[in-house]
This record gives sequence, C-alpha cells and structure tokens, in this order.
Amino acid sequence: MTSMPPFGRRFVLGSILAAGAAALLPRTGRAQPNRPMTRKVPVSGEDLPVVGLGSWITFNVGKDPRGRDACAEVMREFFAAGGRMIDSSPMYGSAQEVIGHGLKTVGGAPALFSATKVWTSSGAAGPGQIEESRRLWGVPKFDLLQVHNVLAWEKHLETLFRMKHEGCVRHVGITTSHGMRHADILRIMETQAIDFVQVTYNVVDREVERRILPLAAERRIAVIINRPFRQGELIDEVMRHKLPDWAAEIDCANWAQFLLKFIVAHPAVTCAIPATSRVDHVRENMGALHGRLPDAAMRARMVAYVEGL
Repeated sequence: MTSMPPFGRRFVLGSILAAGAAALLPRTGRAQPNRPMTRKVPVSGEDLPVVGLGSWITFNVGKDPRGRDACAEVMREFFAAGGRMIDSSPMYGSAQEVIGHGLKTVGGAPALFSATKVWTSSGAAGPGQIEESRRLWGVPKFDLLQVHNVLAWEKHLETLFRMKHEGCVRHVGITTSHGMRHADILRIMETQAIDFVQVTYNVVDREVERRILPLAAERRIAVIINRPFRQGELIDEVMRHKLPDWAAEIDCANWAQFLLKFIVAHPAVTCAIPATSRVDHVRENMGALHGRLPDAAMRARMVAYVEGL
C-alpha cells in the first residue's frame, strides 16, 4: 500500500492506546444484532450511535436534482439504520442546503442530532452565519455548534457559550482535521468548558491517542472523529487486499466496518462521521453499529495488518 505514509512498528503497541486506556477497552463478546452501539455524551448523558454521517464533499452537489435526491436517500437509509448525528459546515459548499432538502424529503427526523460549525474570521459575522445555517437545515436550533478549524475561536466561543446559556444551542465544540493545530486544541480543551472536540483519527493516523483522547476522557469531552477513511483514500487502498478471515471475530463483513470498529472501540471516542453519497456505502458503514468490538490486543493486530499491506 504505497500511498500511505510509513508508521514505525513502535506505534503498534506503544501508541495504540494512551494514558492507560487499554484497560477500558471492551472485550470481544457476543454480537447484539438488533441494538445499535451508542456512547453517552458526558455533559448530558445522551446516547449517540457511534457512527454518524459527514457531508464534506459528498453533499456538495449544488442544485443538481439527482445529486440532491441521492443524498436524501443516503439520509433516509442512515436514519433507518439508527443513525442520528449529521455533521456539516458553511465551508462545505452547498452541503447544508442539501441536508435541508434531505430532511424535507424524508419527512423530518425526530432522532436527528444536528451538528454544524461556524467558519469565518470575523467574530461579529458569526451569529449571522449560524442563523443562515439554521435556515438552510430547517431546524429550530442545533444540537451542536462547533468552531471550525480553530478559526477565530476566542470570539466564536463567546458567541456559542452565550447561545448555550440562552438555550439556542445544546452543545458547544471545536474542530480540527488532518492532524493540524493540535497544540491549540489541547489548550482549548484544558481551559474552555467545551462539550465536544472533533479531530482526525483512523488506523494509520493515530497521533490523537497520545494526548487529545486521554485529555478528552479526563475532561469529560465528547469526541467526534473525522476522516475515518482519509476521504476515501484509505479504504480504496485496503480494498485492494483481502479482508482478513479473523475480522469475523469482531463481526466485520467488509473493510468499512473493520476501519470504523477500530476507531469506535477506543473508549474516548463518541462518534465517527464517515461521509458518503451512496446508499450501499452508508449501509456498510452502519453495519459497524452492531456486533463485537475489538479489544486492545485485536486493535494492535488490526494496526499491524494494515501497516503490513
């Protein structure tokens, strides 16, 4: 798998879990086929399914009616499979408008956990952008508002905390991706009363295991994982190879479930948000809500197998 950056074998056991989290990992056990896996949001105790739906690139289809309807069908399948969290941003082109179209098409979604972001360098422009996002989604208020990529975070967090105090949003968070701005993320986690943090994490990008995930557990901050498939690059690479027979030990029928279960088995992770515009792919992804999860030894085996491809 030549396009992946090399990761030394020291990571396989040395950084597979940080700060003693290995002891908290679930052991492999019996599958519960009819009960989707959930994690609690620490600040509220609310249960969220461990697989959500991202919208970066995949929902940026503009006014194309076929593209918009395809995204609506993805949302219909997502909700039917027990999904709740949909994540977006003003940065994502037409994605928010397409989500709004999808919600109208499927007749609403009472279980929806709506998560979007504020993304502007102007603190003063934040409230107007948030209101436009709310209008595009067609929701009365958001379940989660996040500061996108730490942009003007001081001013935007002031706005978001005020909105939360006033009952205009339920949760407040901050995001980054691609392994960037981790020092800033850690400082914010240490000093601000945020409810969620969103970072990149997958079987080959594991830096957050060192400090961010342990700190999230310590500070009782929910964690959303973006880029679980590296925007498709990772899953395209592994699909050139046979899914190992031992993947059946954790009830994985395909590579998507293998990659997602590696992520959501970490006890600090609340929800992973793979993005897709295909119904067959969302079905595969949502299969990770069921069955057994890998324990620490199995996760180390998963890392070693992927690194060896």
